[in-house]
Amino acid sequence: MIRFEQVSVTYDGAAQPTLRDADLVIPEGELTLLVGPSGVGKSTLLGAVSGLVPHFTGGTLRGRVTVAGRDTRTHKPRELADVVGTVGQDPLAHFVTDVVEDELAYGMESLGLAPAVMRRRVEETLDLLGLNELRDRPIATLSGGQQQRVAIGSVLTPHPKVLVLDEPTSALDPAAAEEVLAVLQRLVHDLGTTVLLAEHRLERVVQYADQVLLLPSPGAAPVLGSPSSIMAVSPVHPPVVALGRLAGWSPLPLSVREARRRSAPLLSRLPLAPPDAASPAPPHHPAPPALEARGLGRSPRIGKGRGGEEAPRSGRLARLLRRSGPTPGTGGSGSSGGDPEPVARVTALSLRRGRAEVLHGIDLSVAPGETIALMGRNGAGKSTLLATLIGTLAPTTGTVTVRGRTPHRTAPQEMVRRVGLVPQEPRDLLYADTVAAECSAADSDAGAAPGTCRDLVSALLPDVPDDTHPRDLSEGQRLALALALVLTGRPALLLLDEPTRGLDYAAKARLIEILRALAADGHAIVLATHDVELAAELAHRVVILAGGEIVADGPTAEVVVSSPAFAPQVAKILAPAPWLTVTQVARALAEPRAEREPQAEGEAAR
Repeated sequence: MIRFEQVSVTYDGAAQPTLRDADLVIPEGELTLLVGPSGVGKSTLLGAVSGLVPHFTGGTLRGRVTVAGRDTRTHKPRELADVVGTVGQDPLAHFVTDVVEDELAYGMESLGLAPAVMRRRVEETLDLLGLNELRDRPIATLSGGQQQRVAIGSVLTPHPKVLVLDEPTSALDPAAAEEVLAVLQRLVHDLGTTVLLAEHRLERVVQYADQVLLLPSPGAAPVLGSPSSIMAVSPVHPPVVALGRLAGWSPLPLSVREARRRSAPLLSRLPLAPPDAASPAPPHHPAPPALEARGLGRSPRIGKGRGGEEAPRSGRLARLLRRSGPTPGTGGSGSSGGDPEPVARVTALSLRRGRAEVLHGIDLSVAPGETIALMGRNGAGKSTLLATLIGTLAPTTGTVTVRGRTPHRTAPQEMVRRVGLVPQEPRDLLYADTVAAECSAADSDAGAAPGTCRDLVSALLPDVPDDTHPRDLSEGQRLALALALVLTGRPALLLLDEPTRGLDYAAKARLIEILRALAADGHAIVLATHDVELAAELAHRVVILAGGEIVADGPTAEVVVSSPAFAPQVAKILAPAPWLTVTQVARALAEPRAEREPQAEGEAAR
């Protein structure tokens, strides 16, 4: 169906090909998962299939790519539209109409199909994707999962033989992601559609793949094989595979179900719980029961990572964070006794937008050094809550204070040292043509000494020249640059909205290290995220929102282990024991057994 014959792609001005020596055949009627670290050419390979490379991107394509016998060098994307359907990361950028049914018909209108054919195909697609009840709905009112299904439907109505998707679940909550993946499974199994899918969150999709196409490193030739054989050598892999490698399982499991069947011997080698899972809450801050709505959760032991483990500190970053004294209002990263004064407090917050009540009765307190993960399905109110903390939205009722100030009533110049937000799209903060110009503007906005932002960029992004254009950075590099811009003001409260969207596992690990160092320095951090693995690694507390209300607030282990939707893979595999991450399991296995046994006896006594 899709054939690459010695394909290399070199963009204008690049010294080396982005994609080199691709020579392979992607099977017809199967789901092929495209994996690899950031920057290895995954989007280029997808673009070569759809014809976007080189017709719209420029550059030079050597070799030959054919889809259903059509050469993409001689057929422009419009001439491939009846063969290849393409869905990008952001469904909203894909839409050209306002209503679901109109969007499904638009592609066929462009191809000049007869009205009777269009009507029949729209009805078939509505039924296939479960969209019939949404046919007259404005697209802007749909949830993220519904929008993604509409985007897929809009390219399905011309009946393409191939569907190309670039990170279709990156912005979706776990339930919505399962919804989209179920649709793709149905297309492959029932209609014989060939699906080529690139995704960083492999824990969501690898178990559904028939084949995995690996781009191991920049310029390296692609490798195509079975999921288990590729995961055994891939530099990027989900936690279930990392756990299988650690336990020595062969063949490696690809799903939670497969891993659970083999977990008994591993559990027998582990204590009943990780050392940090039983850590008592600090005095005067009892941990709230999981799945019970509370305003005040526990305050973490300042200077520690999640669950009390020592936070790794980037030496240069730590020195820069201390250079101008303690984080504003914290008095330093430690606490001399008693309860620390909350950095932010939300009391009885409700917010209406039009006729809809987006938030209702929210009570939340954030302590210095605490990391909170806000979780919930798309549309639950996570980003809206962040907007009230930064001051871009005013409460309808209730109060929001950050370091004693009401954000929406305080001048931005005054709030910049109290709270900073890294949005879902870091590029929304990037306006200048060079990294140096961005840093200069950030120093000026924050009233910081010249060079403050540039020093932070150097710590977070080594070897990035001053004259680099922000759009030439990878997703992870843009996120680090946006984070440096926000940190220039040394805000006591740091807010991040979906910070791991578009990041591979290595970039996510670097982000976790940076955020742990910031929390250890006394910064309070609130993350709105669908990434359950990030929450398990980093958060002291998890707050789950549903319908604009808090439905759970408690220590990470208690909340996520009891939630089927928000539990990380390790928690599902080793349940009911409260293990969350492969790192915890590896640390426990590395301890001498003699040291583990007294701890296990103590846990059993409790």
